[in-house]
Amino acid sequence: MKELLNHENGYKFHRTAIIDEGSIIGKDTRVWHWVHISSGAKIGSGCSLGQGVYVGSKVKIGNGVKIQNNVSVYDNVYLEDNVFCGPSMVFTNVYNPRSSINRKEEYRDTIVREGASLGANCTIVCGVEIGKSAFVAAGAVVKENVAPYSLVAGVPAVHVGWMSEFGERLNFNREGLATCSQTNNTYSLKDGIVTKEYNEQQD
Repeated sequence: MKELLNHENGYKFHRTAIIDEGSIIGKDTRVWHWVHISSGAKIGSGCSLGQGVYVGSKVKIGNGVKIQNNVSVYDNVYLEDNVFCGPSMVFTNVYNPRSSINRKEEYRDTIVREGASLGANCTIVCGVEIGKSAFVAAGAVVKENVAPYSLVAGVPAVHVGWMSEFGERLNFNREGLATCSQTNNTYSLKDGIVTKEYNEQQD
């Protein structure tokens, strides 16, 4: 028997995975060992869900998302295209949980924008937005919104630099410009906001 089985809808899954009826999974997505996908979950194409991943029913995951082993994506978490979730990183959806009090009506939305990376063992406290191509360092605890292209680290997480879409540190000059060493794409920094610059040769 092959390690991953082919589903008629075009995705691949391991025989140990639990995929509830009513979930939607895109073409070429791979669902590995002991994954549980709840009814109502929406997962795009070309994703990879590692061993022991849980996906809640009120979760939407874009295309090309990689979720490493032992990550639980709880209700009200939304991952845009090409997000990376490192091993054993943590999402939450209740800000002040108590075992004896039902707070399902108080879930806070967590949004991770396109291309962002969440490092191994980091924790994302619910109700925040992680900006486009932002980078959360391993072990960080994020309690506030993270700006696009920002690199944050520590407990609690603080801004320590900027990252390109390729995942390289950006060093801005006095004019507020920086170039990714791997792609030669140029970025500008103005009033604490980083944007990617385009020229006629770029899409």
